[in-house]
Amino acid sequence: MTSWRPHPTDTPAVAPSLLAADWSRIDAEVAAVEAAGADLLHLDVMDGQFVDNITIGPVVIRGLRQMTRLYLDAHLMVQEPGRYVEAFRAAGCDGITVHAEAAADVGGTLEAVRRSGARVGLALNPATPLAPFTAHLASIDLLLVMSVQPGHGGQAFRPEVLSKVEEAVRWRRERGLAFAVEMDGGIDAETAILARRAGVDVLVAGTAIFRRPPYGARIEALRAAGSGLSA
Repeated sequence: MTSWRPHPTDTPAVAPSLLAADWSRIDAEVAAVEAAGADLLHLDVMDGQFVDNITIGPVVIRGLRQMTRLYLDAHLMVQEPGRYVEAFRAAGCDGITVHAEAAADVGGTLEAVRRSGARVGLALNPATPLAPFTAHLASIDLLLVMSVQPGHGGQAFRPEVLSKVEEAVRWRRERGLAFAVEMDGGIDAETAILARRAGVDVLVAGTAIFRRPPYGARIEALRAAGSGLSA
């Protein structure tokens, strides 16, 4: 894996979401975003239970691992994700993010991710408040705030989630924690400004990158917008 790790930063990290890539030429797509300066790759894993769609699993991720040295961040949109942590880690995932809504034992699931050797991520749906899960913030590397309902790409950004980011950033600052805040859903050069102002450290973008080549220009536009600069 690369030396990248989740952490608060002055310049936002950009994570292309492979859900929006052209999977008929996925090796070329991965190589292109790596060459374009992506910081990490966001892998949307859906099981048809926690969300309606079904996407990829460990076998596919094992193949992706052979294509790139980029940090692979698996976003597990699956029911009871603790059952699959070891398989995704063995496939080559550097970070594993699990949904609070999908696990009966959130703390135990996060601990399973930590034991696997992967970086630990906790995801919250748009309607899920932060307060019930603040006890876990000291034990994670990444908090993923969903800005759309998980399960489908190409949805519109939901600005009401920005207050949740601000709450998480205050909690982090007041307690001296170091987890990064990531946002996924409807991120483009305009919404990146809003996300970054709220305190987001990692911008996940699918359609805004893969549907609008050249990829390098799109990634730099997100970084510039997320830094409060003119894209």
